[in-house]
Amino acid sequence: MNRLFAVLFTALFCLTAFASAKDDITLLGAGATFPYPLYSKMFDAYSKEKGVQVNYQPIGSGGGIQQLISKTVDFGGTDAPMSDKETKGAKGDVLHIPTCLGAVVVTYNLPGDLKVNFTPEIIGDIFLGKITRWDDPKIAEANKGLNLPSVNIVVAHRSDGSGTTYTFSEYLSAVHPEWKAKVGTGKSLNWPAGLGGKGNAGVAGIVKQTPGAIGYVEVAYAKQNKMSYGNIQNKSGAFIEPTLASIAAAAEVDLPADSKVSLVNTAAPKGYPICTFTWIILYKEQNYGGRDVKRTKAVVDLIWWVTHEGQKYNETLDYGVLSEKAVKVSETILKSAVYDGKAIFK
Repeated sequence: MNRLFAVLFTALFCLTAFASAKDDITLLGAGATFPYPLYSKMFDAYSKEKGVQVNYQPIGSGGGIQQLISKTVDFGGTDAPMSDKETKGAKGDVLHIPTCLGAVVVTYNLPGDLKVNFTPEIIGDIFLGKITRWDDPKIAEANKGLNLPSVNIVVAHRSDGSGTTYTFSEYLSAVHPEWKAKVGTGKSLNWPAGLGGKGNAGVAGIVKQTPGAIGYVEVAYAKQNKMSYGNIQNKSGAFIEPTLASIAAAAEVDLPADSKVSLVNTAAPKGYPICTFTWIILYKEQNYGGRDVKRTKAVVDLIWWVTHEGQKYNETLDYGVLSEKAVKVSETILKSAVYDGKAIFK
């Protein structure tokens, strides 16, 4: 009898475990490397709290947009709103939900603990390949009293489609006429100079391994990897360090209804000039590819949590939190998501 009970109990346990595993949901996301340190923390916490797994692959904003367009992921991540071309290629309306604020920093590998000041002209000229040494007179003029080394500059840039590149090049296009005319703004660029690395981590790796190198990465990557990064002169003429306060100052703007806004070259006197929102993107109509209502509800619940409870993780990882206005905009956008034309949020 005991043996029979044990066999029946084991069989029942296995069936229950199978049913549970069958009901488990793993949500799929891909895209921006810019918010990856934050998303890693958020999604791990969400899994422990809600029991829903989230598999997010940091393949760059361009890759995330393409994965969403092809409907191979539940959501994408991007640091730049979708372009008109990308929007036309999508198979339906795509919602942009802001999740955090971040800054792009100019990071470098120089001996000593040097805090270098950069003007817009200096940054543009370096990445155009016009300034090639660290003791160039223009850099020296902006850094009086700083002992700049007489070494060559090695430019590092992204090799993949990148929202970080978009933000950085959008800034340069706003402040450097020659850059705007010769290179312009985009997620992928024809770089005039330098070495390419994949993701923020790839650029950070080149800079760390190459004496004299300079690159651009998200501020969290620079801090986590103990990399030097400079102060950048803003529109008011002040040299600004990327801090939570200076990032928040740059984000004091009226967010449009679709949340697509540029924060670069802020007019705020204490604002850091290379800031951006980063967005989670998803299709407004969620009934596609055999998706059921349960999976759809899990996606919107996750994004709601990220823009509300999940915000408590932002500042600990050097990302700016969403303002109350930004949260309200994100709520309105997310509530517009539908399944077979019917609202998912009741």
